[in-house]
Amino acid sequence: MALILTVNAGSSSLKCGLFDSATLVNVLRFNFSNILENTQLKIFDNRQDTNTERISLAMPDVSPKHRHQACLEYLSVWLKTHLSNVALKAIGHRVVHGGSKFNQPTLLTLDIVKDLEALTPLAPLHQPYNLKLINTCREMWPELPQAACFDTMFHANQPTIEQHYAIPNHYADAGIKRYGFHGLSYEFISKKLQSIFADVEISKTIVCHLGAGASMCAIKDGASIASSMGFSAADGLPMASRCGSIDPGVLLYIQRHYEMSTDELEQLIYRDSGWAAVSGISADMKTLEASKEDSATRAIDMFCYRSALEVGRLSAALEGLDCLVFTGGIGENSVNIRANISKRIQWLGAKVNKEENKLSALEFQDKNSSVKLLCLPTDEESMIAQHCSQLVQH
Repeated sequence: MALILTVNAGSSSLKCGLFDSATLVNVLRFNFSNILENTQLKIFDNRQDTNTERISLAMPDVSPKHRHQACLEYLSVWLKTHLSNVALKAIGHRVVHGGSKFNQPTLLTLDIVKDLEALTPLAPLHQPYNLKLINTCREMWPELPQAACFDTMFHANQPTIEQHYAIPNHYADAGIKRYGFHGLSYEFISKKLQSIFADVEISKTIVCHLGAGASMCAIKDGASIASSMGFSAADGLPMASRCGSIDPGVLLYIQRHYEMSTDELEQLIYRDSGWAAVSGISADMKTLEASKEDSATRAIDMFCYRSALEVGRLSAALEGLDCLVFTGGIGENSVNIRANISKRIQWLGAKVNKEENKLSALEFQDKNSSVKLLCLPTDEESMIAQHCSQLVQH
């Protein structure tokens, strides 16, 4: 059996999958979490429905900046030990930022990797890990083709009125515009909706990809027309450690008044803000939901309030709303977050069926709701495997 390996690196996580290159059926998944602290690995063997293995990986001598590579090296050893009778055919990577140049899945060369390195300032939490793992894979499997699938490519054809900022045109010509992110997730959900509701007209959909990194996308007839994230993945909703949308005058004031360097300001925007800063407790939403502290409640309410506001903005872009989809780690698993956001958009006609929501049912709208409310797991790795397969076969 020939397999495609997918590599999906987050700022503190790594998700890898093995897919049959002929059928694109998922064989195994490897989810490394909490990488920068106490790394945990879950192995899901889809050849045996209930076979889930949990492993704690001790890495006391590995610096945080090398943890992602160490996880991939562990995976390589695991494959040699447990799957010696199969061969890898290709490797597909999620790369967060493709800039203006990369709007399609792309086979990687050394020159293309250099182009992607130049985009690191636009996605400092993710792009470095994406590129390090590309280089690590080249060292471990130099004979294999590698493909990059970009989080920005699903949004590439958004209307110009959505993409451009109100700044001089020569900046837009230089690539300073709204890109949008989480595109692989939105692409998967869009295709899934088309298959689930093949006989139902659902033209105007907002997908809420809610996790440590959170965003929303307005999808009309299967195409992205607007999104909450813009030039960088720090825009839009408040996130685990990112501030989300903020008055640019605030950043100018903070930089001048507190004499911050550019690097210190970047640290504030990407790593020292969000729910962690508002709560003063944790960047983990599960921890905040379990807390009885007022600051935890405040952080959750701020997130839900800002999310509801974004639904309103994106509904205006769609000129209506047929369907609201919750996905991502929080969107799929938090009953309370779904209920909180849905309650705040009752004015759009959304009404929750509380019992169905508690069950995380596919549809959890009340019978009188004019908006479908869905809880739908995403699968970025599946999209990576599909794109990688198409590139390698051509």
